[in-house]
Amino acid sequence: MCLMALIMVALPACTKEGNGNNTGTDGEVSGDYVDLGLSSGTKWKATNEKNPADAEYDFFTFDEAVATFGNKLPSRVQCEELISSCEWTWQGNGYKVVGPNGKFIILPASGYQSCEGNVDAVGMEGGVWSSESIDDSYARSLGFAYFDGFSDINMGGARRCTGSSVRLVQ
Repeated sequence: MCLMALIMVALPACTKEGNGNNTGTDGEVSGDYVDLGLSSGTKWKATNEKNPADAEYDFFTFDEAVATFGNKLPSRVQCEELISSCEWTWQGNGYKVVGPNGKFIILPASGYQSCEGNVDAVGMEGGVWSSESIDDSYARSLGFAYFDGFSDINMGGARRCTGSSVRLVQ
């Protein structure tokens, strides 16, 4: 199996196998953003952003994401808070991410697109860009995968030319 090339940073994550329920968000949703009860007050958008240039997968390169969404992208710290403060449950094709207040978002395992244009790992891996660049070649991303009962949720890095999902915050 091909795993997304990530620079791994170990962070605590609470994971367990889910029950297959992978629909919608729970509780109060304000303007498509969900208040998960995070201590920072960050609200995460209920769905990933659509990319008209990639209608099949809705992937963005890092530079496209920054140019399009700017400061609406989550910071590294906001991504780390989502990892460490929420319960992550595999739902068959993505993660249900439940905040301290019991409300949740779904992060689909949308896969990724290599810099050469190949799409891989749909249904097994996913990720969302953060707003933070590492250098001219890499940027920080929140990555997640589930293989044969093994869960991996981390804040790492990916090549900036990689196509990945975008989830906004406020």
